[in-house]
Amino acid sequence: MPIKNSELILNPDGSVYHLNLKPEHVAKTIVFVGDQDRVEQVSKHFDSIEFKTQKREFKTHTGTFKGNRISVISTGIGPDNIDIVLNELDALFNIDFNTKTPKKEFTSLNIIRIGTSGSLQKDIPVDSFLLSTHCLDLNGMLHAYQISSISNPDIEDAFIKHCNWHSNKSRPIIIGNCKLLESKLESDKIFKGLTATAGGFYGPQGRVLRLPLQDANLNNKMDSFNFKGIRITNLEMETSAIYGLSKLLGHHALSLNAIVANRANGTFSKNPLKTIENLITYTLNKIFE
Repeated sequence: MPIKNSELILNPDGSVYHLNLKPEHVAKTIVFVGDQDRVEQVSKHFDSIEFKTQKREFKTHTGTFKGNRISVISTGIGPDNIDIVLNELDALFNIDFNTKTPKKEFTSLNIIRIGTSGSLQKDIPVDSFLLSTHCLDLNGMLHAYQISSISNPDIEDAFIKHCNWHSNKSRPIIIGNCKLLESKLESDKIFKGLTATAGGFYGPQGRVLRLPLQDANLNNKMDSFNFKGIRITNLEMETSAIYGLSKLLGHHALSLNAIVANRANGTFSKNPLKTIENLITYTLNKIFE
């Protein structure tokens, strides 16, 4: 049965609704960045650029790097935006837009996030790189999907007990990365750990301006959580949605973080743009090594 027009929305030119892309516009290897201005920071390293488009915060450049086709897409901030980007990217490759039915032959994508993040651990300094071996979903978006096949209840239960997790909040979900991409992009320059994904920047990440928090000690509890050597190393707003949806849809995903702040030490990078640039060049070269 065809997917209804209200569920898979196409623009008048046949491109997918939010991303403004057609299937031929995107490579199978895709770099995600949050900030639309960071797209050029990535694509300036390409050998050539064959396609550019932007709609709202979603900007795409597709070209080649070392002779390999690659795309870079800005997702904007937060798990809700990732829900849009990943579902529409999957549709571009795995749904026939003419018949509005899934294709018989499945295409798997390689998705690498280059993001910024704050470290929760004193020993992970600003200006370092961090690879997310797991993600901790604190925002609840993934509960809209059937997630039993990708969750890790043993670690989740330990986290819930350790933090005395409030029953009114959505159950935390822990998801592993793509080990194939981890082996390709790891090095002795990279820290590793579990990345927590919040649904907001202020209260959900423990920041207080004028509003009191439901649990003012949550960050401290996360700092001290350890499950068989797995500890929570950093806090941001996208990785759990990328890992969760990629696993559910059959794609490979890895999140790399430029650590620009250390919440435990209260420090911030003196040159965050340089740190991000260093991570971009590191990632591009490692992808096609």
